[in-house]
Amino acid sequence: MRDARSVAARRAGVVCALLMLVAALTGCQQSSGSEDGRLEEATPAPTRASGYGVVFLSVDECSSFGRESFTEVACTSEKAAARVVARHDGKVGEGPPCPATTDFVLHISEQKPSSDEDGDGAVPQGYACMRNLESPHPGDPGGGGGPRTIVGDCVYSAGEGEVRETSCDSKGEKAPEFKVAAAVEKRTDCPAATALYVQLGGAKPVGCARPL
Repeated sequence: MRDARSVAARRAGVVCALLMLVAALTGCQQSSGSEDGRLEEATPAPTRASGYGVVFLSVDECSSFGRESFTEVACTSEKAAARVVARHDGKVGEGPPCPATTDFVLHISEQKPSSDEDGDGAVPQGYACMRNLESPHPGDPGGGGGPRTIVGDCVYSAGEGEVRETSCDSKGEKAPEFKVAAAVEKRTDCPAATALYVQLGGAKPVGCARPL
């Protein structure tokens, strides 16, 4: 009879060796002046077991940075760079949105090993909402990045009816022109000083932006 611990170790090794991530750092936001719907804030609710090596990049697990791929590592590892704050199956546009202060999103490709001892090595297509373990945090208000535009973020005009997010401290490639000062249900609720409407999504989908 094989030692149970060695079998478990081989299973974990098979899973980790076969998994690969394609990262999508969504530093730019695209918004128009119309209210055509934007992602709401998600409540992290994965139902599968968590723990390093049990479920690939489950909530509270960590990843390392790489040029072309990200791998799961123990959060105590010196290679750990970001933590999972929410994890969902499916495509980003079809599933729950990431929390407001998410720094970036990892897109996880579906993996189906051709051989697996107990058949549980497959990983479905999904995405992980990531938060850097250390600064900078582009998903914070005014940070100039993240998958969502939130109150406190700054934007610049990127064409007719389009704006993109940039850092409020003017250290980004583009200087900020407007700052989202409030989120409301409809445009008529915005303050009188509002010069631009930015779509935010959620219960209060309209961002009221003032000029800088």
